[in-house]
Amino acid sequence: MPAIVVVGMQFGDESKGAVVDFLAEWADLVVRYNGGSNAGHTVVVGGRKYKFHLVPSGALRGKKCVIGAGVAFDPEVFMEEINELRKEVGNVDLIVSMKATLLLPYHKELDAATAGESLGTTKRGIGPAYQDKMARISGLKVRDLLSEDFPEKLRRVVKVKEAELRNAGVLKGDIDEYLGEILRRAETWREFLRPFVGEDHIEVNDAIAMGKLVIFEGAQGTMLDVDHGTYPYVTSSSTIAGGACTGVGVSPLSIDAVLGVSKAYTSRVGAGPFPTELFGREADMIRERGGEYGTTTGRPRRVGWLDLPMLKYSTLINGIGYVALRKLDVLSGLGKLKVAVAYEIDGKEFKIAPPYVDELQRAKPVYEELEGWKELDWRSIVKEGWEKIPEEMKAYIEFIERELNAKIVMIGLGPEREMTVVSPALRELIRPAAGLHHGGSKII
Repeated sequence: MPAIVVVGMQFGDESKGAVVDFLAEWADLVVRYNGGSNAGHTVVVGGRKYKFHLVPSGALRGKKCVIGAGVAFDPEVFMEEINELRKEVGNVDLIVSMKATLLLPYHKELDAATAGESLGTTKRGIGPAYQDKMARISGLKVRDLLSEDFPEKLRRVVKVKEAELRNAGVLKGDIDEYLGEILRRAETWREFLRPFVGEDHIEVNDAIAMGKLVIFEGAQGTMLDVDHGTYPYVTSSSTIAGGACTGVGVSPLSIDAVLGVSKAYTSRVGAGPFPTELFGREADMIRERGGEYGTTTGRPRRVGWLDLPMLKYSTLINGIGYVALRKLDVLSGLGKLKVAVAYEIDGKEFKIAPPYVDELQRAKPVYEELEGWKELDWRSIVKEGWEKIPEEMKAYIEFIERELNAKIVMIGLGPEREMTVVSPALRELIRPAAGLHHGGSKII
């Protein structure tokens, strides 16, 4: 069985959670490796929405999960999620890395007071938490929260950050009162968290060595990577496939495949360049039909046509061999569909998107038009399988496959788990047992 990294190919919100939930049926371990509670993974089962922010999506199927060292860990959000999951699925089998960065209340307050508006962040404190991690003198880990000398460690850190907190208007009164309030809350966090902590690097490497199917669940998307995305309009972690290695502590040689997730169109939350962005009636239609509102914030997302230069960039730097194409149903009935196949920037043509803000702001998409498809009977397609896909949709899928030189192994025709259709090529990705079925779609 392989180790598979599931990574977003766009600006996040590609339905990675739904893809991980679908694949988790066969997984032994599901691992979250980056980001924090700014991530919003939504899974729909039986008409009910389940929203994940820190806990890997595999938890809904009762699979063992890991929150890795690369995550910015908010203990309050974690408590809320676990309590909700316990109501739905009972026991949650989960390990939280002792090395994960601890996200504290002042990180969220700093985020709201500083970068929240200018960069369009979720104000969940992710950037300030990672900033402290990299500074080393002001970062704390989950292990620190569990230690007896946590009050001393927290006091030292807050003293280091005192000027910053006061300048931002976060700390206005007595520092001891501020510390006291955090420490009171920390008592609850500590006792709740203690049964979950463990050694992520040992758990995951042992599973891979034993030949178990391990799925690494990425948060956000490639174009929001702190090094390789549209900086500074990015998140603060490594969102690309390589982040799975650094975010948990596994060798790159342990990764067998990378599955990229893309919508059949493009969306983006917050500020930053967006070459294929749509406005007006078409944008409104796609936004409403696709439910393009942030899982974490509820903010309306910007939407546009599918951007192949961006997807080619993502394919290149992630090593994507397989693709899950989501939300094809949203494009039903729109007539002709445009797909950007290149950019024109200052008279030059680019087949692969440059990740630089100034160039993307000047980029003019070069479009090809493809035939659209009528409204779908998704139940019939799921029952009959891949061959039942409308010819126009099949042409759309095959066009993307050729352009990316990657296999589309599953498509999403709606938000529900059962609205997923798999191609025969999924077999070579997950190598399931002979005769394995899902819904009505045979995988082998």
